[in-house]
Amino acid sequence: MDDVIHQNDEEPGAIAEGGGGGLQKRLKANDLIGFGIGIVIGTGIFTLTGVQAKNAAGPGIVISFLVAGVVAALAAVCYAELAAAVPTAGSSYTYAYTTIGEIFAWIIAWDLILEFALGSAVVARGWSGYLQDMFDLPTRWFGEDAVVNVGAVFIVLVVGVVATIGIRESKIVTNALVLIKVAVCIFVIVVGAFYVKAANFSPFIPPSQDGKDLSELKQPLWQWITGADPTAFGVAGMLSAAAVVFFAYSGFEAVANLGEETEKPGRDMPRGLIGTLAICTVLYALVCLVLTGMVNYTEISEGAPISNAFTVVGLDWANVLVNIAAIAGLTSVLLVEIVALGRIGFAVSRDGLIPKGVGEIHPRFHTPARFSIGVTIFIAVLAAVIPLDALAEMVSIGTLFALFVVAIAVIVLRRTKPTMKRPFRVPQVPIVPILAAVLCVALMTNLATETWLRFIVWFAAGILIYALYGFRHSKLRRRA
Repeated sequence: MDDVIHQNDEEPGAIAEGGGGGLQKRLKANDLIGFGIGIVIGTGIFTLTGVQAKNAAGPGIVISFLVAGVVAALAAVCYAELAAAVPTAGSSYTYAYTTIGEIFAWIIAWDLILEFALGSAVVARGWSGYLQDMFDLPTRWFGEDAVVNVGAVFIVLVVGVVATIGIRESKIVTNALVLIKVAVCIFVIVVGAFYVKAANFSPFIPPSQDGKDLSELKQPLWQWITGADPTAFGVAGMLSAAAVVFFAYSGFEAVANLGEETEKPGRDMPRGLIGTLAICTVLYALVCLVLTGMVNYTEISEGAPISNAFTVVGLDWANVLVNIAAIAGLTSVLLVEIVALGRIGFAVSRDGLIPKGVGEIHPRFHTPARFSIGVTIFIAVLAAVIPLDALAEMVSIGTLFALFVVAIAVIVLRRTKPTMKRPFRVPQVPIVPILAAVLCVALMTNLATETWLRFIVWFAAGILIYALYGFRHSKLRRRA
């Protein structure tokens, strides 16, 4: 733990031989909240609301988002303690590294790469679809029908350049985009409220329906294990929706990756994490309430639910504003995810689990430029040819697993490092971290069985890479 906290103290000029210095402290609490909102408000609010309201929860999607928000908030409190006490790049990877061991930390890093890379590809394709819809662009190059999604590749490359150039430039672009989409979200809530019909809220939680048309792999894991009959809607459907829409909160932990670039991490990291979740949860709940009040849940559009809702009530002109907000929102999500991926690569390479040169800091940009460029190209390839809409559940399970580890790490550190300076402390330890961990597992069991199988395959691939390279080149192993 002490080594991690002070690992850059002796490296003011070079993080590695021939390197260009460390990450620079340029962020404050409002910048962290900007990055947080930038990554959280995006695909979830513009697409998942419609899909899950129509197919799983009805108007009860509001409760689904609140349940997911509560779980995320409990995890954010745990993140806040560790991020304030251990302000380093790598977030949950670093926390696992210092508490439960290197191999578990590598698994978390591998998990985070899954979360951010696949999430970025999904967002890029969504961005291309909204742009195609707004300007009626050729579908052979833009949107989900494109053989090679040129629009998705274009935005990934542009945002990747911004993320590589520097954190200051990323901050400026992100804050501008956040202002646009938050303003439009407020517009949706205020204007849409005038078109809400109470009849659309009845029933608020639609009664359970027979879901026997679902294959075993499509069932939530808990139903497959217990042999319960698959159902849609009802309380079970609402909880399943909560597990899926957790995707909408995925990425808030990207804020914790910016600890080394925050001027006063002990004060600002908790404010950034908790502030992000508070603002986003309120906006999500209100937008869902207005959406399901404007349009009966059975008639909600799955592709563009918010803009379509305004069309249904006769406000076609509002589509332009919603599309602008969607494009701005998805752009900021993509930017923050690539920024976060770069910091994860930097932290992992510093510990020797991947080649050190891959995560080296650029002497001019002061960012892990090589890793950022590499993941940008990887995401662009995925976004170009692979439809990733169905992988929202993969991103959710990755996020929930990382949050589970962070909650456990808080308990472990309280026992192993009781005197460590903690600018922010989780209340009621171990009750709050245990509750966060249990709720994360509960949501994970509401994800489809096939999602668990994919996650296990990805997990196994990560273990193989660690065995072939990371274990032999680890900085800890060389010390021993």
